[in-house]
Amino acid sequence: MPAYVIADLTVTDPATMEEYRKQVPATLIPYGGRFLVRGGAHQTVEGDWKPNRLVILEFPNLEQAKRWYSSEEYREPLAMRLRAGRTNLVMVDGLPPT
Repeated sequence: MPAYVIADLTVTDPATMEEYRKQVPATLIPYGGRFLVRGGAHQTVEGDWKPNRLVILEFPNLEQAKRWYSSEEYREPLAMRLRAGRTNLVMVDGLPPT
């Protein structure tokens, strides 16, 4: 069953975040992860949520998403992202293929 990492980022250090953005794609490959959304225009249709920059990653399953997040490959980029801004991040199971 696929799983998704959904992040709402507020960037406070654009230069560091740009370096982070360059490093992340290679960290996803060993865990079968890929970007579905990486910024871009969005519109709040209901509620009070005002996301800044949305990112959605897809992984083959929740275990792979967790392994990526705590991996050696992602350790440095994660520290970089934490320095470069504030993030709300969730991991969620998707639906099985139909």
